[in-house]
Amino acid sequence: MSLLNQLIAAVFAVLIGLVSGTLYIMSDNAKDMLLNQLESHGQDTATHLGLYLAPYIADSDTATIETTVNAIFDNGFYQKIDITDADGQSLFVTTTSPRISDNVPDWFVSMMSIDPPVMEREVSHQWRKVGKVEVQSRAGYAYEQLWKGAEQTLLWFVSLSLVAVFSLSYLIRLILRPLKGVEKQASALSERQYIEQTELPKTQELRSVVDAMNRMVKRVQRMFEEQTRHIEELRRTAYQDNLTGLANSKATEAQLSDWLDYRKEFGSGTCIYLHIPNLQHINEQLGEDRANNFLKQVGRIMAELSMQYQPNIVGRLSGADFMALIPSGNEEDTKRQISTLYDAIKTQSDFYAELSKEGPVVNIAVTQSHEDMSASQLLSEAKVAIRNAIQQNCDIYYPQAFSGSRLTSSTWQEHVASAINNQQVFLQYQPVISAQDSTIIQRELLARILNQDNAPCSALEFIPVVKELGLIEALDKAVLEQAMAYLASTNEGAALTINLSQQAIHSDNFTKWIKKAVKQNALRGRLNIEINETAVLTDVDLVAQFRSTLKQAGIGFGVDNFGIHPSGFSYLYAIQPDYIKIDGSLCKHVEDNPEDRFFVSSLITAAHSLGIKAYAERVERDTQVASLAYMNIDGTQGFLHGIPEALK
Repeated sequence: MSLLNQLIAAVFAVLIGLVSGTLYIMSDNAKDMLLNQLESHGQDTATHLGLYLAPYIADSDTATIETTVNAIFDNGFYQKIDITDADGQSLFVTTTSPRISDNVPDWFVSMMSIDPPVMEREVSHQWRKVGKVEVQSRAGYAYEQLWKGAEQTLLWFVSLSLVAVFSLSYLIRLILRPLKGVEKQASALSERQYIEQTELPKTQELRSVVDAMNRMVKRVQRMFEEQTRHIEELRRTAYQDNLTGLANSKATEAQLSDWLDYRKEFGSGTCIYLHIPNLQHINEQLGEDRANNFLKQVGRIMAELSMQYQPNIVGRLSGADFMALIPSGNEEDTKRQISTLYDAIKTQSDFYAELSKEGPVVNIAVTQSHEDMSASQLLSEAKVAIRNAIQQNCDIYYPQAFSGSRLTSSTWQEHVASAINNQQVFLQYQPVISAQDSTIIQRELLARILNQDNAPCSALEFIPVVKELGLIEALDKAVLEQAMAYLASTNEGAALTINLSQQAIHSDNFTKWIKKAVKQNALRGRLNIEINETAVLTDVDLVAQFRSTLKQAGIGFGVDNFGIHPSGFSYLYAIQPDYIKIDGSLCKHVEDNPEDRFFVSSLITAAHSLGIKAYAERVERDTQVASLAYMNIDGTQGFLHGIPEALK
């Protein structure tokens, strides 16, 4: 029962007690008053009868006495009249029952016992005592009068009580309104939302409670913000170039390894390696501050070019070297983008008159990565190409083998399109294993299709074609439909997890479809949806709305590849995911790299402080699991726990 209802019930109980006591006292007083009236009434009647009947009593005229007494008795106000002579012999007596009305309840009669007194009057005639008259008034009259008064009192009490209850309810609601705000604050705080009450109540006690709650909310919010700033500062120190804000050499190489060696999902890509010649000479010419500003502009231009593509990797490998990896496109478009990049940097250099105009402002080497190329091979080829560009004094250098893109046969494109459009997709899964009891927490689904030889092919072979044909949304829909059909057919196994693309989340048709689908299927606690951190940061408000829809349907929500985006992770406050999956590039050397270990541990602590579970990706060694378990990781995922299995 709510506090409001308890207060109303308590007040109502007090009112009932008060009215009951008042009613009893009033009835008791009324009883005494009626008894006095009955006594007076009986005494008056006895006096009148004694005066009138005196000669008849003296003559023992019983006929006249009877006639007279019956005439009075028949009016119904008397219970007994007894006439006796001087010797105490009864001349005439008449009695009747109390004759209590049927309208008076028995319980009231039992509670209010009334016994009217017998009033007597000695009768004298011619100065001698001739007899006595005894009169007792009827008790039924008293009961009827008492009950009528009590009934009216009760009626007024019920009427006034209803008015009082509504009035009290309104007044108490008005007084306790700040407590409703405190309740909302507490509920919001449990959901990692920070709400303050701007209007403080006038009641001193409530004002103190609201003020204390506001201080607590501010303190919790400040603690989270300070923790977030601390971890983001740590990330910048360990993985971000201090000057340009791009990923540093360590982070860039880790991301390359994650995409090319582990996930193998990047596909064909274009690697842009940029070198600033004579950086020391530039420092001498411009001075440190202006030289640093030039480097920042170069980094900004590189980042703006890379952010036009998804996925992308961009970073600063050394003081003079930058690198970006973007998906391959049309050869002419790629070369045009590279020329635009060079022109933008050259435009920036024109603001620095001290820079020597001899030779290229920067050297750019463009190489191509393929599906079967490792991260170390890509970096090796890029460094060889930039060395050639420097030696040949080229502004933009293309190796002879560069073609901008690897052409995909039309037959393969048709095969992939047919498989996706006809939902000829089969699913494999990779489990997330609990770090506490080694049970399966969830099963992340991996989409696969059959190639032209009817053999399963990896995502690396068909995902680039799917993206090229604009079918990624159709692929996500096909995977979801198969997953929901599987869940409808069985109640066994851990929850399924599906990683949706950025294109699907930003499609109105897809979001309408998924909202309808989750309402029509019993998926509560059996399905999770993941979104890549980069996709989340593209539109935090839209993702927050999408996450709210999933939460109402009981579907879990997670952020994949968490912790590597330069924008930090303060968005967790708005999104409130159920879990995060820490990017594999951060966990790769967690057991032997102090910086990685401290950073990952901080991410786990930050997630847990918000009630978010933390899982680690790309776990391949027992030593990794041991280190992560020591940091209180909730679960791990990777080839250590086995290769992907078919969902049966």
